[in-house]
Amino acid sequence: MSGPGFLLIIVAFAFLYFVLIRPQKKRQLAARQQLNSVKVGDVVVTAGGIYGRVTELHDDDVLIEIAPQTTVKIARRAIGVVVPPLDEPAQLDPPPVENGG
Repeated sequence: MSGPGFLLIIVAFAFLYFVLIRPQKKRQLAARQQLNSVKVGDVVVTAGGIYGRVTELHDDDVLIEIAPQTTVKIARRAIGVVVPPLDEPAQLDPPPVENGG
């Protein structure tokens, strides 16, 4: 191989590493850390889109309560996102409307 051609291949592989491989490894590490930091009481969203509160933790399984007295067992890796706690409670009911007349 000639010098400039070989150097071009090395630069191309370095570019692919820094653009594709390295960011993917960072995302995988962050996801793994998030799954390992799940604790009882956390609100999670599963990969299937079900919201629930963690009630029990096991090695590979998690029990989440999806409704009052309804608990399901899911694989820990099926947790999509841990929902961050809100600073103030969510207001589910709209504010009362005052009649001006």
